[in-house]
Amino acid sequence: EPLGFYNLYLGETYLPDLVQSLGYAFATTSYRTNGLAIVSGVDDVTELIASFPAAAGQAPVHTYMTGASEGGIVTALMAERHPELLTGALSACGPIGDFKKQTEYLGDFRVLFDYFFPNVLPPSPINIPPQVIANWQSSYVPAITQQVRANPRQAVQLMSTSRAATQMFSMNSMVSTSVNVLWYNAFATNDARQKLGGNPFDNRTRLYSGSLNDRLLNQRVQRFSADPAALTALMAYQTTGALTVPMVTLHTTGDEVIPFWHQLLYRGKVHTSGRGQLLQIPIFRYGHCNFTSDEALAGFAIMIFISTGQEVRGLPDHFDPGQIERDFQKAQSLDSDVYLPD
Repeated sequence: EPLGFYNLYLGETYLPDLVQSLGYAFATTSYRTNGLAIVSGVDDVTELIASFPAAAGQAPVHTYMTGASEGGIVTALMAERHPELLTGALSACGPIGDFKKQTEYLGDFRVLFDYFFPNVLPPSPINIPPQVIANWQSSYVPAITQQVRANPRQAVQLMSTSRAATQMFSMNSMVSTSVNVLWYNAFATNDARQKLGGNPFDNRTRLYSGSLNDRLLNQRVQRFSADPAALTALMAYQTTGALTVPMVTLHTTGDEVIPFWHQLLYRGKVHTSGRGQLLQIPIFRYGHCNFTSDEALAGFAIMIFISTGQEVRGLPDHFDPGQIERDFQKAQSLDSDVYLPD
């Protein structure tokens, strides 16, 4: 789509109006490109912050950054790489734990789908024909939906081997997970290859498990080798966990697109770095970035409070960090086949 300002609504609420009604200024950027825009997005937000004083007529006292999904990892990288520009950060449902593992997750799901449901999609998962993108909604979504519903035995094996999140015993969620994860393969693969300088997906030595016949699966599943240039380029997308400004994260435990295990991996990075204040809020729900408006606003209020000690007017003025930590431990103990990486 043309460059523009998208995703500025929280439910039916227009975010710029909401933020300003709480007493804050609001600034955003379209980024300079669509698609994989994480590294350039960090540069664009840096330029946005630098441009604000001239536009507003004064410098801000505090600067907070929020972002969801791809914006979630841009937020985390900004907090790590440009802490002098931020007072606090709210990163929601982003691939902040390990971006390489995120590419592997999406690639694994596609090759496993092709194994259990052959000939539904074109043969190569690393080179997507233009007609797939052009006819995704009209042709491929109905085909994926029909095949998953018609073959529940294969569908269960796909979810089990991919470790993709679903709602227990829900065929609707298996369809939704398949369509949503495969959308990223269809729409992001060619763009990522171009921007990374090659194919980043490598499953040459991956051993898949969870099917009715893992030996046959590992013999017949498609195998691919990553291009060295792409693996090198991926290093610029990796977080370190070295935080010097407070950061709050929100993530649904049943996120089928960007799995909750990113939060566990990022917590490990922060612990290893020995730096930074991180508060992770799990939302016990299925779906990618599937928060309510109240949950998102509560995360924002908590981020403001731990960053400055200030309370957000009109929002809850207290929270229990002990309960949040107990919730995270509960999320961590959930079914590892669904929520944790291999």
